[in-house]
Amino acid sequence: MTSQPMRGVYPILQTPFDAQGRLDEESLQRLVEYEIQAGVHGLGVALGSECFRLSEAERNRMTRLIADQARGRVPVVINTSATGTDLAVLYSQQAQDHGADALMLTPPIPLGMGGAGSPDGIRAYFRAVSEAVSIPIFIQSQGASPVAPTLAKQIAAECQHVRYIKEEAPPAPPRIADAVAVAGDALTVFGGAGGSYLIEELRRGSQGTMPGCSQPEVFVRIWDRFHAGDEAGAIALHAYVQRLARVSGLMRDGFFHVHKELLRQRGIIATAYVRQPAAPFPDDPLLRREVQEVIDEYLAAFA
Repeated sequence: MTSQPMRGVYPILQTPFDAQGRLDEESLQRLVEYEIQAGVHGLGVALGSECFRLSEAERNRMTRLIADQARGRVPVVINTSATGTDLAVLYSQQAQDHGADALMLTPPIPLGMGGAGSPDGIRAYFRAVSEAVSIPIFIQSQGASPVAPTLAKQIAAECQHVRYIKEEAPPAPPRIADAVAVAGDALTVFGGAGGSYLIEELRRGSQGTMPGCSQPEVFVRIWDRFHAGDEAGAIALHAYVQRLARVSGLMRDGFFHVHKELLRQRGIIATAYVRQPAAPFPDDPLLRREVQEVIDEYLAAFA
């Protein structure tokens, strides 16, 4: 599945739970199928999947379910980041064994203890994982643990399987441009940040995006229109992404609550349950109305 370079729209899947907070396998299978039928080029599991709230057994089960449902039609990228190198190696080997086509890792945050957050520590972390697996690896550069393009290029030179970078540390578009200019000959550059800056990222040479998963058809259409030379059409479609992102930003944990609610109302997942600890959906009639207005607008356009 990864013999060809990965590029395109790779939504980060939400993790569906039932009303008791257990992994909802049927909803997950529907979600994977929905994304593929929408025309996405790949699938991802990462921080936006609440993977940090999953047990080891749940992570492995989720990887297997996604890989089995995808059936090789699109690549599956699994985030296997951990605060310790040995644990990252374990998660990475397990993900590969359960069907992942590629891995994605954020450098460990040092938590004031030194070492892991240093360039040498980060290089050693990626070397250990790369030596333990045989599938491609994404560096994930994000706000809490950004990776400079020069360091990313050095990691790629030292690690056989590190071939991609997802750059979403703010400000994302200028960092995309820097990554392409400095490391683009060694790494394929993807954007992320929920797809909020997709147009700006594409203008700066991004070869892929890892947005949220509740609007796959609009992201695919944006991708297609931009690459067909219809930038104005891509910008017009991106307005739907911006409106959903705006209402999501009106509450804590809104990325999970709002995107899951859209998926629930589409009949893709059974509940919009977000695992604890998470702020509840605010009991604010005005805010609920504003969220519903945006969802209704989107469903009317992309039913």
